Amino acid sequence: MNMIDFGLNPQQALDAPRWQWIGGKTVEVEQDTPNHIIRQLQRMGHNVVVQPDPYHMGRGQIIIRDEDGVLCGATEKRTDGQIACF
Repeated sequence: MNMIDFGLNPQQALDAPRWQWIGGKTVEVEQDTPNHIIRQLQRMGHNVVVQPDPYHMGRGQIIIRDEDGVLCGATEKRTDGQIACF
C-alpha cells in the first residue's frame, strides 16, 4: 500500500511503522510510531496500544522489477533477512 498510495520505494515501505486495528476504536502501533501520530489518533478518540514486540506484526521482503527491468529488493528492519536476486 505504501508503495502504491504514497510512492515509497520498497525499503521505505517495509521500514514504515505498522499498525493494526484490534476492534472498536482500539489500534496497536509499533514502538517507533512517531508520538505526534499517536497523539492525533488519541485526539480522534482511539485507544492506542503501543506494541513492544517488534515481531508481533509480521515480517516482509520485497523484490520488484522497475520500468527499466532492474530488480530492486528490500528486507525487514525488524528481523535479520536478506534479498537475493538472480
